[in-house]
Amino acid sequence: MSIETENQPVQRKGFARYALALIPLVVFLGFAGVAGKMLYDQDVNGRDISAIPSALIGKKAPSLSLPPLEGSNTAALTDAAITGKLTLVNVFASWCVPCRQEHPILKALADDSRLNIVGINYKDRNDNALRFLGELGNPYKAIGVDPNGKAAIDWGVYGIPESYLVGPDGTILYKRVGPFDERSLTQELMPAIEKATAVKS
Repeated sequence: MSIETENQPVQRKGFARYALALIPLVVFLGFAGVAGKMLYDQDVNGRDISAIPSALIGKKAPSLSLPPLEGSNTAALTDAAITGKLTLVNVFASWCVPCRQEHPILKALADDSRLNIVGINYKDRNDNALRFLGELGNPYKAIGVDPNGKAAIDWGVYGIPESYLVGPDGTILYKRVGPFDERSLTQELMPAIEKATAVKS
């Protein structure tokens, strides 16, 4: 056997080692490319990277049958709580910092007679949720407890807070991933409410 033939397995092993070492670099570059494109879209094109499209928009909202938040003196979240009303379904938790940030906006929206606001309390402790609402106020007409996140999965929740505008006929009209701020309120949610109420009238 020639020396050249004996060296071939060694060369193959060396090449395989280099190829394996390159895999993390390739994966990292892929993630960096995606992140770079998102930042470019946000900064240059003005695209809101939190506006993740939802497959549920234009479709019927998932059925709701969640137990109430005990001690909140608020109704359970069932289909009856939203049927026939323009409703904002808000997914929240006491441990969620952005939920706290958007809460004053929800409180203000609760004064809008056109809108019914309900909440899905996501993977939270009852006493913590009550403390959260006691401190910040309760904008919800109904609250459903979702301790294991099953309802959130049905609704296609990516992370909280997350909100869905549901028409009186049960169709999902709009979705917001992340907390509401002044921009998303005035440029996204309010136009969606205006459009839904204009169609109704």
